Amino acid sequence: MSDPAAQQAGNGRDAVISARGLQVGFGGKFILDGLDIDVWRGEILGVVGGSGTGKSVLLRTIIGLNHRQGGTVALFGQDIDAASQQERVQIGRRLGVLFQQGALFSSLTVLENVAVPMREHLHLPSELVDELARLKIELAGLPSDACGKYPSELSGGMIKRASLARALALDPDVVFLDEPTAGLDPIGAAEFDQLILKLRETLGLTVFMVTHDLDSLVEITDRIAVLGNKKVLVDGTFKELKSVDHPWVDAYFNGPRAEHLILK
Repeated sequence: MSDPAAQQAGNGRDAVISARGLQVGFGGKFILDGLDIDVWRGEILGVVGGSGTGKSVLLRTIIGLNHRQGGTVALFGQDIDAASQQERVQIGRRLGVLFQQGALFSSLTVLENVAVPMREHLHLPSELVDELARLKIELAGLPSDACGKYPSELSGGMIKRASLARALALDPDVVFLDEPTAGLDPIGAAEFDQLILKLRETLGLTVFMVTHDLDSLVEITDRIAVLGNKKVLVDGTFKELKSVDHPWVDAYFNGPRAEHLILK
């Protein structure tokens, strides 16, 4: 466990995401204030914290959907504030996002949803875009007959996978997952976790995952960042965080729901 800034300076690893001194607020009230965080290339980082600590706010700020009142964000070594519009577009193409509720277009089929970013950025023949979209849908673990279905015809698990397929549409380097297993039954959640591990291995992804799922934190994360007091309180492995002397961290990682977990 360590301070993220000190960690970056000391370990020589490649930070694909590096935020310093983030200040983000709404209505005159800061949700994040002075937050520092790094995400290392190839890792699966879990982000946890109590309700209202700004987990989704942090995710949306890093990808540029929330306005910052202060601080800096660098993606792939490029300070976003210093980047040109063209550079920002290129950086954006290297990011994929699975939003908590899926955020699929209800009037489009799964195939059409996955093809949207391809049609916007790739300028390829329509038939080739459709074929690439089918490949992404298969990669996300959906059957071929899901391509023609609308979001209203999908189960919760299928919506997650369709949203993941769309997040993978442009072959991103980093995928952001906002509560990816929320609402899934234990079997479905475990299968989704294993899918993320497989995609990280086969595609070389870096994963930024906001989650409350203790099983996911144990099974697939390399490191966990705990948000609180508008900052990253501490980061480390699940096992390391179990020994942290902080009331919320102790209650979360040593509470009744964590007792059954077998640490690897």
